[in-house]
Amino acid sequence: MMPPFARLKPFALAAGLLTASLLGACNSTPAETGTLADASTPKLRGQAIAEQYCSGCHAIGRSDQSTHPDSLPFRKISMHYPVRNLEEALGEGILVGHPDMPPFQFEPQDIDDLLTYIEAIQDPA
Repeated sequence: MMPPFARLKPFALAAGLLTASLLGACNSTPAETGTLADASTPKLRGQAIAEQYCSGCHAIGRSDQSTHPDSLPFRKISMHYPVRNLEEALGEGILVGHPDMPPFQFEPQDIDDLLTYIEAIQDPA
């Protein structure tokens, strides 16, 4: 006769694998997700990156409001500094922006796409 706990091992293993895969997805970098490359232009890919990684705090459109009080709306970045100044910070994982902003480290193509999108939505000076 099989001990009662032996029947639980496959279920525990499956639950552990599911948990590990979900946690891994939460910690994936933009290049690992595979969904961002589906957009057809750099601007659209940049918008997808902004929606996925930035919209929780920042206004990423032409008229929306940032939900975090210290988060600069993307359309106003060029009023403070050139948008391309963010390139190195995003590539090296340097903390940029508001004090409690989580660190991000993007691949070069994702950085270019995101900055292309941000440049496209800037308020006129």
